[in-house]
Amino acid sequence: MKRLQLQRWSSSVLSPQVRTGSRLQHHLYTGLRCQSTVSPVSQAEDEPLTHEQLHVSPIPSPNSQKSKYSLPSPPVEAARESAKLAALHARLYLPSRLPLETLARSLVDASADPNSNFNNASLATLGHDLLTYYTSEHLICTYPRLPMAVVFAAMYAYVGPKTLASMTREWGVEHAATPGGEVDPGFLQFKRIDPGTEIGEGQLNGTTRPNDHRRWRVSMSSRVVYDNEFGEPVQDPTKNDGPPRPLPQGITAEQASANFVRAVMGSIYLHAGRPAAKRFFEQHFLSRHLSLTELFDFSQPARDLSRLCARESFEPPVAKIISETGRKSRHPVFVVGIYSGEDKLGEGAGASLLEARSRAAVAALKGWYLYSPLNVRVPSSTEEESSAPWKPVHVDLGEVIV
Repeated sequence: MKRLQLQRWSSSVLSPQVRTGSRLQHHLYTGLRCQSTVSPVSQAEDEPLTHEQLHVSPIPSPNSQKSKYSLPSPPVEAARESAKLAALHARLYLPSRLPLETLARSLVDASADPNSNFNNASLATLGHDLLTYYTSEHLICTYPRLPMAVVFAAMYAYVGPKTLASMTREWGVEHAATPGGEVDPGFLQFKRIDPGTEIGEGQLNGTTRPNDHRRWRVSMSSRVVYDNEFGEPVQDPTKNDGPPRPLPQGITAEQASANFVRAVMGSIYLHAGRPAAKRFFEQHFLSRHLSLTELFDFSQPARDLSRLCARESFEPPVAKIISETGRKSRHPVFVVGIYSGEDKLGEGAGASLLEARSRAAVAALKGWYLYSPLNVRVPSSTEEESSAPWKPVHVDLGEVIV
């Protein structure tokens, strides 16, 4: 007897109802894969869909997608559905009282969404004030003899825009290509500056200095009074010496990243309180190593050391040779120490007596300016509960004025 070919008969034996149902089922699953990012559980083609499965489907409505495209930033309810945002919250070990909605708001720059209720402008202002306050009190109380030029440089190294932008990259925050309501809330959203635009183009010429039009020499005292926390001039929108120029539309990635870090600091202060904000500052800012010895730049260290000893009523400094080797060779080494009476202020080595004396004077000046008391206490520590009363700390007169 001849063997029957069942595979040829399968298409003709099946009933029309079953074939229609399988084709409809295949069409529905194809639509699900195209319209949803979540792939449904695959079923056998010969199992028809139930009534509940036909009514409960993860197909999003097209109206909600169109409404997201019309928004300048992601909606508030989208923060709970973002895996990037939850991962960032856990990676930074943020307090549980800080909601994901506020963290998502800190990622929206004012250039992306001008509405102050949805951007991070107010949070960044609060965070900027907190960062500069905590950093300045730490530097002044820990090193009360630092020159103001070094204080400005240390402030910029701790909480400057470049440092905050580097921290944003270290935290794993990515930049969105273009802001919009359909973007994942875990991306940093800002309006990028147009390519080819100079950074200084469109900036105002006027500053907050009263005699800015006279172009007088900028002294260190005037920088303390009129300039910002980094010793840089503050732009005044009401003053413009040159012809009016249009401001650039958008900001750089560095500025947006700095605003984001400041907004995170302000968000922690608002939701978790002062102790959590200060703990976050100590863990993410003060933990960064900064070598203050490399921030000094002395042009004439021997002269500065002589003026310093005269101001502090010390005996005049005297340079003495401690040891030497190979004076008549090609590579001599001299070790020179600077003494004030019987006290040695500094020591330095060099290939010549002049170089060794200069290095010894630099070491003596750094030893004076980098003095730090044993028990350092900052003014913000008195804001804690059951804290001791504040006792004024020693603050030196400052650098030597020649």
